[in-house]
Amino acid sequence: MTGADAAASFDPLRPRLARIAYRMLGSVADAEDMVQGAFVRWLGTDRAAVREPEAFLRRVVTRLCLDQIKSARARRETYVGPWLPEPIVEEEEEADDVTLPLMLALERLSPLERAAFLLHDVFGVSFDEIAETIDRDPAACRQLASRARGHVRSARPRFDVPKEKGLEIAAAFFAASRSGDMAGLRSLLAADVSLYSDGGGKVHAGLRPIHGVDDMIKLHASLARFFAKDMSRVVRYGLINGLPGFVTIEPGGVLQTTALAIGEAGIEAIYVMRNPDKLGHLGVQ
Repeated sequence: MTGADAAASFDPLRPRLARIAYRMLGSVADAEDMVQGAFVRWLGTDRAAVREPEAFLRRVVTRLCLDQIKSARARRETYVGPWLPEPIVEEEEEADDVTLPLMLALERLSPLERAAFLLHDVFGVSFDEIAETIDRDPAACRQLASRARGHVRSARPRFDVPKEKGLEIAAAFFAASRSGDMAGLRSLLAADVSLYSDGGGKVHAGLRPIHGVDDMIKLHASLARFFAKDMSRVVRYGLINGLPGFVTIEPGGVLQTTALAIGEAGIEAIYVMRNPDKLGHLGVQ
């Protein structure tokens, strides 16, 4: 079989493999590297002997990701400020409920717990296949997934916000926060709202999370002075890692995504990505 034959059998599986890798790693670039690494291995495989190409390639991608997680965790020990996963805006492929808060919760799991949970609970992979993938017996894989489920339970969506309503709230948040309408902004926020901003040391961003509605109002009141001189521009509204939000060009030409976790009491968490290294894949100039 030729390289063209290999690509023809691999390319239809590429989007799903990329989703697995991205959810394992939280990085678009790293996920693409893992998928490309799997393709290289596919080229060198006796493909005629592979009965289930998708299962085979899932195993390859997962194992590559498990190796990558080790080096990624070492890099994050020196990361400047809060770390957030690279934003994915309006995923076109099949949806799941892995929102940004859940991705952050996955970061606190062991690599094997993360693999077992994602493969079984999100992608519907059998424990027999997971066992072969991570070199554990099926019972141990069930334990890993169960333990992971317990750790991430609080990060699963508890309040279902219809997409249209979520985007309405995102638009109202943008308008109030940029215009200096602090009363309007306060009405949108939960009392225990938190803000996480990731600049990666490359652009200005908060080095620590901000918690509580009063501190949030103080921050946006001070920012309103800058917005009065150089207003942000919305590139688009949409779902960002499953949360309503928007992509903007901020004062100074900084590209930014803002994602809002919305609960019954209002906006519970705000996730702001400003690190240019994590935004290049959005294709916004």
